[in-house]
Amino acid sequence: MTLVNARFLTQHTTGIQRFATEIARELLVLRDDVTLAVPPGAVDTAGLDPARIVRVGRTRGHAWEQLDLPLFARRRRELLLNLASTGPAWYRPQISTHHDITYIRHPESFGRRFRAVYGIVVPRLIARSDGLLTVSEFSRGEIADHFGVDRARFTVVHNGADARFHPGEGASGRPYLLAVSSLNAHKNFARMLSAFERFAETHPDIELRVVGSQTNSFSRQRYDGSHARVRFLGRVDDDELTALYRGAIAFVFPSLYEGFGIPPLEAQQCGCPVIAARAASLPEVLASSAVYVDPLDEADLADAMSRVVDDPTLRAHLVAAGLANAERFSWRASAQRVSGVIDDVLTARASLTVAAAGRVKAQVSRHPGA
Repeated sequence: MTLVNARFLTQHTTGIQRFATEIARELLVLRDDVTLAVPPGAVDTAGLDPARIVRVGRTRGHAWEQLDLPLFARRRRELLLNLASTGPAWYRPQISTHHDITYIRHPESFGRRFRAVYGIVVPRLIARSDGLLTVSEFSRGEIADHFGVDRARFTVVHNGADARFHPGEGASGRPYLLAVSSLNAHKNFARMLSAFERFAETHPDIELRVVGSQTNSFSRQRYDGSHARVRFLGRVDDDELTALYRGAIAFVFPSLYEGFGIPPLEAQQCGCPVIAARAASLPEVLASSAVYVDPLDEADLADAMSRVVDDPTLRAHLVAAGLANAERFSWRASAQRVSGVIDDVLTARASLTVAAAGRVKAQVSRHPGA
């Protein structure tokens, strides 16, 4: 049996929680030996089968993850699967997922407590895991090199985009560019806003809509909200987000560091042209389907906005290339890879148990009177 650490169902949905939820959803279809464990209190089941969800322990947060969860798993002698970036530091057998090391590369985006917890838990979790997952070749290299781990220990399991993101009727109103992300320092929104101001000087009829908000784990960043044509929309539901992707002239993603980057893929599935930073995992994920910019060069970003807005032929090319690129990824295919890792770990553990039993039997046969 496999027990999924489903603490992510108690958290706001960001890329990590989206990955965990969608992989769990597919695993429940692919396997009948999977159960999700959640802490007490309010839980958003995200449409997952409640009959496959079990409430565990009395605490919440990190205490639940480090104490209640592993004690429960140990009593049931189950393999533990962690799909977010943390898990019990000392439990075995377990599989852990590590999406990136943004908190190391860009500590300015994270609070001290967040960095401290990850600094303690992650190295131990990597060392104690029987299987390791990550979301891109870029992240595999980053994490393995930083922690001094053999890259071959990691299985790359890509993100995907939900099927609800597809072409259709878009949001109404004046023409707009769209950006979707948390407003953290490594997301590079300050430069994007400066670039938009340059762009707006020659495109007075276009506005910029920004979807997303920071969680309490991140250091707050300050942005000048005085520009009349920049609209911060906060969090929106998936239906509204889909309409925003569909209606945008282009999607702008200037992030300095991403382990994968789900929003550009969602935009592409909705038929929205993508402008992206030539940084981190983004060229791996988007291949030749986006207009790339130097994320540190505001003039380059402003110029890319102008080129895409002014050139309908380029936009049509980006739409077709984006739709084709998005077809490379699916949650079902990614969950199948996770299922394969589960089978590998269970098989290896069973072999160890058989070998240990054989050694005990051999000792008994040599010393029958002992």
